[in-house]
Amino acid sequence: MQIQTPVGTITLINEPVYSFGSADNSRQYASEQLLDSVYSPSSIHGILLNDKPFIVLGDAGGCTGVHEHSVILHNEAAYLAIGRHVVKLSLFPLSVTWTLQVDDATCFGVYVNVERNALISHGELEVCRFSEAGEVIWSAHGADIFSEGFSLHPEYVQAIDFNHNSYKFNYDHGETRV
Repeated sequence: MQIQTPVGTITLINEPVYSFGSADNSRQYASEQLLDSVYSPSSIHGILLNDKPFIVLGDAGGCTGVHEHSVILHNEAAYLAIGRHVVKLSLFPLSVTWTLQVDDATCFGVYVNVERNALISHGELEVCRFSEAGEVIWSAHGADIFSEGFSLHPEYVQAIDFNHNSYKFNYDHGETRV
């Protein structure tokens, strides 16, 4: 997954066999960061800047892969979904600004509604609106896992659970209409 930024091309890649703290990895990153210090990472993503390894991130929880909703660019920052977290990468200078756990299991992706300046995470168990400062504005859940669809609409965020129940979350407060 690549995105063009003012500082260059950021590429997000899966690194499933990367071993933190080892000199024997096939790709050596300038920095590495574990987002969960208790459990071994089940999701490991590498970030390259202009094809040069920059940082590798690992998190426990559900295993996430890199896909079209793994990273978004918004207001001179990149937001990445990895494991149970969203990670903010500031572009000037390129650095990890914060990490935020947004779900107890897995964060499937990150989204932005530019008109509302709303950053949203699609989690397995939670839908979360968070701020550019890394604070949860609201978090909401349903009766089952949100595995059957997710989309942003002008007036609400829609998530469909495993039982095909459709939830419509208000952007301002996360109030639900089923």
